[in-house]
Amino acid sequence: MAQYVYGKNVVKQILMDGTRAKEVLLAGDDREIMSLAEKRHVPVRHTDRRTLTRLVHSEHHNGCAAAIEPYRTYSLDELLAARRSEKGKGLIVLLDGLEDPHNLGAVLRTCDAVGADGVIFRKNNAVGLTPAAAKTSAGAIDTVPCAEVTNLARTCEKLKEAGWWIVGSDMNGQDYRSVKYDFDTVLVVGNEGKGISRLIEKECDYMVSLPMTGRIESLNASVSAAVLMYQIYSSRFPL
Repeated sequence: MAQYVYGKNVVKQILMDGTRAKEVLLAGDDREIMSLAEKRHVPVRHTDRRTLTRLVHSEHHNGCAAAIEPYRTYSLDELLAARRSEKGKGLIVLLDGLEDPHNLGAVLRTCDAVGADGVIFRKNNAVGLTPAAAKTSAGAIDTVPCAEVTNLARTCEKLKEAGWWIVGSDMNGQDYRSVKYDFDTVLVVGNEGKGISRLIEKECDYMVSLPMTGRIESLNASVSAAVLMYQIYSSRFPL
């Protein structure tokens, strides 16, 4: 069964990078999208904005959507076997109860930017690869492998057995700049409100925090994840 994604950047990325798009829907004449669809032999159906809004369940489609095959998820073994980091140390982001698809999309976008090996999230009762996540990711949902697992704690154990170190973020952790990250790293991003669960915290080798001097007590989950990912990246690839 096909699902719909929306937004010009997402549809453009799908048309450029693969064969997932089965049909493009346009509310207007977007010459660039039409040209890409023609090159990929993807049919284009013209419609109105109201119909498009009803179809994708969002008003933020920019007049463009595509019917696609559902996004593929991987097993943990597949994710590790396909790791990008042939040289140097790896980076995987593990989402512990993240719920907002926009946060997932933003995490995927940063993962693509820093060359992370993939993202892991729980199969049930958590965020998934939805159209909203796809739109926020600006195409990164197609470039960053995602693994769905049933048990995050057991997944952490398997990763540690494979030589990975688990780094969680918490307000009471050590300064995030004090860790060298010279090891294969699993960065744990917790729930937007509750943070990292106690069960996963027990699996962490390090707990790090972002110093904050303002009045707001915490950062958005995807913003925190981006800061930490770039710290890991910069510690491995200094100027």
